[in-house]
Formats: sequence, structure tokens, C-alpha cells
Amino acid sequence: MLLRKILAAVTVAATASLALPAAASAAPVPTTPTTTTSATAAGRNPVVLVGGLSGVAVAYEPLAARLRADGYRVFIYQLPGLGLGDIPASARAFRDYLTGLRSANGFGKVDLVGHSEGGLVSRYYLKHLGGTADVERWISLGSPHYGTYVANILQFLGLGSCAGVVACQQMTIGSAFLADLNAGDDTPGAVRYTTVRTVQDELVRPVDNATLADGVSNVLIQAYCPLRVVGHLGLVLDGTTYTVIRSALADAPVQPNCFAV
Repeated sequence: MLLRKILAAVTVAATASLALPAAASAAPVPTTPTTTTSATAAGRNPVVLVGGLSGVAVAYEPLAARLRADGYRVFIYQLPGLGLGDIPASARAFRDYLTGLRSANGFGKVDLVGHSEGGLVSRYYLKHLGGTADVERWISLGSPHYGTYVANILQFLGLGSCAGVVACQQMTIGSAFLADLNAGDDTPGAVRYTTVRTVQDELVRPVDNATLADGVSNVLIQAYCPLRVVGHLGLVLDGTTYTVIRSALADAPVQPNCFAV
């Protein structure tokens, strides 16, 4: 969902401008659960799914449905402007969203699951915007924490610096944004950090750039399930990946189910 959608934006940029349809510029979309289960009442933190670049909220509904079935109260955050703009600005909007969400519902701490750019937005919130006080667990799925050559290659192909897409520019290897985000401790605070990556990720290259240091659990799906094929978007839809997410949210040892659907 990361640069595949950027390439679509590149086409638009080459012919006109990066104008978005009305739905893309709408306010972030919180998705509330349809039911409250006894497991939620037992004390599990609410889970906020943070979407990726051009990731509309509905794309994360399958993951949200799995979590609800396991007793979690789930909300989906769609990045403002579909995440094409400045990542720190998206992180500030996310901070404001979480402040309102927690206040309206009386939540204490929450757990975050960020896909692709959503991992960078939520990590910036933790590191620079005081989010560690309000988050207990953080999981990223295929987030280019140290950049991706897929972003750099657009300039090599003569398409300019990501065709003017600011978030893409910030996800290039060696960008000033990533240098700032990765300075010092990768994992501040008492948050439990987990990253999940896949060798078939077509948008985060090299795939190990989706990992972090400093006390994080870095999970490579194929280290446990060598034959499992999971792409970038597949990290949101794949059953084996979900068993990793579920374990991380429960503070359980990582034991992926290689046959989960």
C-alpha cells in the first residue's frame, strides 16, 4: 500500500496535480466496534489501527474484525489527506485524535498497530509528542523505519523527488525526517515494541529496514514459516501475521501459526 499507491499519485502529478477526491481529504475515520465482549470488559486495552499511505479505513476492516472477534475494542485511524503530506503533521493530527478518543471514552492506555506509514506516524507520536505515557503496546507492520529504496528509485527513474509527495520523500533512505526519527533511542518509554516484516514485501526494500533496535521484538514471518508468502498489504490480511499481532497484544511468546488463514 505504500509506494504502489504513490506510483498512482505520480501519474496524477505528471498530468495535473496531486489533487485528491473529496473523501481523501475528510477527517480521520474512527471505526467503532459493533459489540462489546466479556474479554474487553476483562481489561484489554482498546486497539487503534493506524493506516498507511493512501490506506482508506475500510482496507483495515478485516484486521479489525479479527481483533473484535478476539474481544478487543478496535478503532481505525485513516491518515489525514491519506498520508500524502508531512509525516510529523500527520502525527500531530493523530495525537489530537487519540486525545479526543481517550477523553470521550474514558480510556486509560491504548495499544497501537501501525501499517506501513502508519508505523512511522505512530512512532513519531511516541518519540516526539509524548505518546509513551498513553500507549502500552505498539506494533508496526511493514513500516520503513530506516527508509526504502523503492522511494529513492523514483528519482532515479526521472520522476523527481517522489513526484512531490512529501511522505514519500520522507521515507527515502537517508532523509532528514528519518535521521531525526532514528536519532538516539529507537524505542523510548515503557512501551512494548514489536515490528513485523516479510521477505516478500515489495515496497520496503531492504526488508530489514522495517526493524528497530533497543529492546524491540523484531519478527520476520519467514523465520518461522519459510513457505509463507506475505506481501506488503498481506501483512494486514494474512492469518499467520495476525497470530503474531495477537501474541504481541497479549504479551505472549511469538509462536506464529504457519497454517492460519
